[in-house]
Amino acid sequence: MTKLIPLWALAAALLLCQSSAIADKKDKEDLNTRSVEGVVTDADGNYVAGAAVHLENTKTLQVRSYITKEDGSYVFHGLSSNVEYELKAEHQGATSDTKRISVFVTGSKVVRNLQLNKKK
Repeated sequence: MTKLIPLWALAAALLLCQSSAIADKKDKEDLNTRSVEGVVTDADGNYVAGAAVHLENTKTLQVRSYITKEDGSYVFHGLSSNVEYELKAEHQGATSDTKRISVFVTGSKVVRNLQLNKKK
């Protein structure tokens, strides 16, 4: 005699498999993504609100920008760990040096503080 599996048990097993696959995919995505954050300061070390921070993907040349908050902070999420980026800030004619974020930098969070040079 053949036993039939109740439909609810089959649905529960399918849902469990799907949830596990989604969790595995999320873990793999987290390993391949990172964030870059930091603060922008002026030449005297004061936080700069309203500075534009530009992040360039050196592979695609796509540029993302962020305007710093009152405390000079910025953050970029969801960046590929397999791509190098260049980071630079500007505010009212003053610019920072360009910082490169290498593929060899490990960890899910990269901190890069930027200091604006004195205006010439």
